Amino acid sequence: MRGDRSRPSLGERAADSGVAPPAPPDAPPPAPRAAGAGRHCWVHAPPGADGTVPGLLVEWRQHSGGWQGRVAYAVPGPHGAVLVEAWLPAGSLRQR
Repeated sequence: MRGDRSRPSLGERAADSGVAPPAPPDAPPPAPRAAGAGRHCWVHAPPGADGTVPGLLVEWRQHSGGWQGRVAYAVPGPHGAVLVEAWLPAGSLRQR
C-alpha cells in the first residue's frame, strides 16, 4: 500500500492476483508450473452451491467419461463456510 490509503489500489490488487497481462506474440512460452501448485478457477453449478463459485484446481485426470479436475471450493453450511474437495467434469471448470 502507498500513501495514506488504507487499502491497496486496483493496480496493486491486480498485480497481487497472480494473473499476468497477455504476453506479446513474440514472448517465450511460460515456464511450467511446479508439481502440486494449484490454479484458481471458476466452478459452475457445483454440488452444494448455487451459481458459480471460485475454486482451486489441484490436478487433472482422464476418466472414462472425459477429463475431470480435482477442485477445492467453499459452500455455505449451517455454521459457516464448508470446504469441499471433489472431482468434477472439465466442462464445469473455467480458468480464472
